[in-house]
Amino acid sequence: MNKYFFTTLLASLSLFGCTGSPEGVYPVKTFQLPAYLGKWYEIARLDHSFERGMSSVTATYSMRSDGGVKVLNKGFKEDSQEWGEAEGKAYFVDSSDVGHLKVSFFGPFYGSYIIFELDTTNYQYAFISGMNTDYLWLLARTPTVSNELIAHFVQRASELGFNTDQLIFVDQSKSY
Repeated sequence: MNKYFFTTLLASLSLFGCTGSPEGVYPVKTFQLPAYLGKWYEIARLDHSFERGMSSVTATYSMRSDGGVKVLNKGFKEDSQEWGEAEGKAYFVDSSDVGHLKVSFFGPFYGSYIIFELDTTNYQYAFISGMNTDYLWLLARTPTVSNELIAHFVQRASELGFNTDQLIFVDQSKSY
């Protein structure tokens, strides 16, 4: 049992303990947290275990009393036909005008949240990466976006080395 726990702990540390970024992915440098707060819809993502089989996924960001960001993710679990949610916390890795945060849903373990493209005019969409090219999201303020934005996202992500053939386009038809 202890061997299993240790292996799980080491795997978790390597997966969630990194705040680095994929080669060529750089956070936006004109980030303004107040404009970013609020509800975002997940338009596209690469598959990973903690969102597998989920539709109608949203993320809502609000301020924490300690100056960090409260993260509330919600989604519909297709297999069980139930809504699920996860609450996390995020903090800036560098300065507050750089779109690079560390986020945690699992105690002391943090992972990268890198905003590498953002509609800085009115914060209507964001391209997000994790610590490596296995983690990628397109978030928007609306449940649907233009085909032009999707094409731009796919092209940009592909140029950066993400496997865009594996993208999941999220069904946003259910409401919480």
